[in-house]
Amino acid sequence: MEKGEVQYDFVEVMACPGGCVGGGGQPIHDGQELAFERGKQLYRLDRDYKVRFSHENPDILKLYDEYMGQPMSHKAHMLLHTEHECEVKSL
Repeated sequence: MEKGEVQYDFVEVMACPGGCVGGGGQPIHDGQELAFERGKQLYRLDRDYKVRFSHENPDILKLYDEYMGQPMSHKAHMLLHTEHECEVKSL
């Protein structure tokens, strides 16, 4: 972007303390940052959870089987993908 080789209308950047674990909307009380502790709990939950991948989730498998057909089907694409258009108006 700085070289002028590409043109974007919008760029979103997140650089939260502790990464996404410490991102926007996370509770911070009295200036105490708990991203590291939250991260440890997330890793523990992930390690101990029986279903660790969305493509192995029985509810997702049932949804595809009974409604959307297969991954990347037209119906799945129409329901799971979005397109955004933003018109910026000057005040």
